[in-house]
Amino acid sequence: METNKPFLFLLFLAVSAVLADEDVFIGVNIGTELSDMPHPTQVVALLKAQQIRHVRLFNADRGMLLALANTGIKVAVSVPNEQILGVGQSNTTAANWVTQNVISHYPATNITTICVGSEVLSALPNAAPILVNALKFIHSALLASNLDRQIKVSTPLASTIILDSFPPSQAFFNHTVKPVLIPLLKFLQSTNSYFMLNVYPYYDYMQSNGVIPLDYALFKPLAANKEAVDSNTLLHYTNVFDAMIDAAYFAMLDVNFTNIPVMVTESGWPSMGESNEPDATVDNANTYNSNLIKHVLNKTGTPKHPGIAVSTYIYELYNEDVKAGPLSEKNWGLFSNNGTPVYILRLTESGSLFANNTSNQTYCVAKEGADTKMLQAGLDWACGTGKVNCAPLMQGGPCYDPDNVAAHATYAFDAYYHMMGKAPGTCDFTGVATITTTNPSHGTCLFSSSTGKNGTFLNGTAPAMDSTSSSAYPVWYYNVFSTTLMMILGTLGLSLVLL
Repeated sequence: METNKPFLFLLFLAVSAVLADEDVFIGVNIGTELSDMPHPTQVVALLKAQQIRHVRLFNADRGMLLALANTGIKVAVSVPNEQILGVGQSNTTAANWVTQNVISHYPATNITTICVGSEVLSALPNAAPILVNALKFIHSALLASNLDRQIKVSTPLASTIILDSFPPSQAFFNHTVKPVLIPLLKFLQSTNSYFMLNVYPYYDYMQSNGVIPLDYALFKPLAANKEAVDSNTLLHYTNVFDAMIDAAYFAMLDVNFTNIPVMVTESGWPSMGESNEPDATVDNANTYNSNLIKHVLNKTGTPKHPGIAVSTYIYELYNEDVKAGPLSEKNWGLFSNNGTPVYILRLTESGSLFANNTSNQTYCVAKEGADTKMLQAGLDWACGTGKVNCAPLMQGGPCYDPDNVAAHATYAFDAYYHMMGKAPGTCDFTGVATITTTNPSHGTCLFSSSTGKNGTFLNGTAPAMDSTSSSAYPVWYYNVFSTTLMMILGTLGLSLVLL
């Protein structure tokens, strides 16, 4: 990975407004199977810092929806698979679900899509017979609230329901699911919704026994004689992703549907895997996602539909370390749970991002809701044993206000984190600190992204701390005081010698 131009993930959607129409986007899935899931406000802070404007939730978590309110971020909420049977068997249950999870948050939270289940036809086949009913009931509830035009309803499907996917022109749907798919496609067509598909070239590559070249799966440039050619249409395919999208279009054509747009609800590449998953690497994950973002936002389209881009949600925002399955299942994320990027996306051929130069702009802050006593202990340690210069926190100093433990701890934690070169483990403080890309600077208290430069020391004099402060006279106060006193005494001694 090139590092001559350090850029953070600061993603794609800083560019989407320039390179793509608003109806074409790159979004991110937000999974929650983490041992230490960030607080919703921290998740939203990361989204805003990275200018991510489209997210898909696998549920309709109230805390996340409240945190997303008034951000402008477009949100796809989901009816979890375990709720499909209830929603699909009762119009009242569906209406209550919409009232509780959509209407109570809209329009403050910009909900644009409801995903009814996830890969239901393959993951929950017993619910397949009532899947279309579930979509219809949800849509009816939206219609009753005059929200049917603002909010689309669909269901993400696994690409495995498409058989004989290459050449794409020969693709067709698995006959066992056609009794559900035909009514589903009629519903999508009548409501102007999307055919949602989860597309994973990684799995196609892994299961091909060497037939699919790695470069073809990763969107890497291919020589003309290496491109895959559909013998029926003579269309040339340079990547698996496009071939799968066109296979979906041809499969719909096979059952006489031609005007339903495809939306990719999941796609990505794992950054780590087991010994039998040698191509689950950071470099391949970076290559795939970087090329995918460029491919979508450049509106390249597919060979069957050139110039018609397919909006795509990247799987996923965070690594999910407690997710079941092989190691690769836990490592699809763009970020670790503390907000640090797993890798730095490359959005130009030179290896740099379409973004500001902010790859090192990470900060260590007190976790929201952390125990006050634990924060105080961390603050005392950082300003004492940790040798952080905490003089700016004293009364009259630039970081004294707001005068509370959380704000003072954030200053000290971040100063220590930067003083230690942002090394792994230096933003923990027994679990009450977390890394963020949002600059916590406020007023005259300036936090720097470079090492050891927090605060603004006015006139070079350490002011006295108010004895009524919530953190009055902690251990570190005496360190600051004694250092200042020694400087004064040293100056006096020098003066006496000169006399």
